[in-house]
Amino acid sequence: MRVYLLVMLISAATTFLLTPFARWLAIRLGAVTAVRARDVHTIPTPRLGGVAMLLGMVMAVAFASQMPFLSGVFAASDDAWVILGAGAMVCLLGIADDVWDLDWMTKLVGQVLAGGFMAWQGVQLVTIPVGGLTIGSDRLSLFATVLVVVVAMNAVNFVDGLDGLAAGVIAIGGGGFFVYTYLLTQDASPTDYSNLATVIVSALVGACLGFLPHNFHPARIFMGDSGSMLLGLTIAAASIVVTGQIDPERVSGGQSLPAFIPILLPMAVLVLPLLDMTLAVVRRMLAGKSPFHPDRMHLHHRLLELGHSHTRAVVIMYLWCAVFAFGGSALVALPWETVAAGLGIAVVVSVALTLGPLRGRTTRTPTTTSGESTP
Repeated sequence: MRVYLLVMLISAATTFLLTPFARWLAIRLGAVTAVRARDVHTIPTPRLGGVAMLLGMVMAVAFASQMPFLSGVFAASDDAWVILGAGAMVCLLGIADDVWDLDWMTKLVGQVLAGGFMAWQGVQLVTIPVGGLTIGSDRLSLFATVLVVVVAMNAVNFVDGLDGLAAGVIAIGGGGFFVYTYLLTQDASPTDYSNLATVIVSALVGACLGFLPHNFHPARIFMGDSGSMLLGLTIAAASIVVTGQIDPERVSGGQSLPAFIPILLPMAVLVLPLLDMTLAVVRRMLAGKSPFHPDRMHLHHRLLELGHSHTRAVVIMYLWCAVFAFGGSALVALPWETVAAGLGIAVVVSVALTLGPLRGRTTRTPTTTSGESTP
């Protein structure tokens, strides 16, 4: 555990120290978010935070590769570097979009290529650790991998709408997934706790934590598409890696559920972003518009309309993310009845805080709010 926490710390420290450089770079390149009618922020803000996050993750993984405890992980395959390579691809794509504002089709093609690169290099969805289910076709495996990666990237992008929201949600969800992978590895491999997915998630959570001090309200820099796509791809890659490291015969019936959930969603930690994306797509298509047509009806916009302040709306989203992420992780170690009871209580408390007397006490004024833009 201490090695993973050290990896997380290195990623956080590197990202924190390099974010001012990313801000300077964004200003030099003109990658600045202008104020639009649908946006919450009112001050043009640089948006290349993903550059610092990528460099933080690279530094952390490079450190991890030199640790004796994790030597087997890096000796077995180059998957960690493949994931970072695909992350660099989408980060560059995001930089291009942040500078030149690419159309949605160009971005989708770039996302598919990044997912395809990962699958081509061996990081692909081959098995589902429930009943020993195997994807028997190479083409189907490639399609499933690309689909999981593209959905995850766009889910994070859709939820990236308030200062600190996406970074915080992924940090919390990634924290839950970190616990999930670590406990699952302990059960599946009692003599060796080294695990590639846990390394990747450690670096990811660290990057988010290092970026948050610069990004929390009022934000001095946004992560932009270079960051949101990087986060989505990385957490999807970690979930894909997990499926190849779990022996279905060693996973008990109570633990097979959390092993299955990350593949369906594709990850339990992305419940909130995926819900927001699904509602947005359905809403826009019913209105006869493109699924990528921007609006101000995301979940975080609705929280603001309920009367929550900017910061409180973000914290409430954090709370909901923690409920689902750690609820799913708890299934690894606790009976599902216990988890269901705790989850029920947590949901009731979360609903009370979302709709209860706290809302409306702070009036949101357009002249003082600031937040990230979202499609």
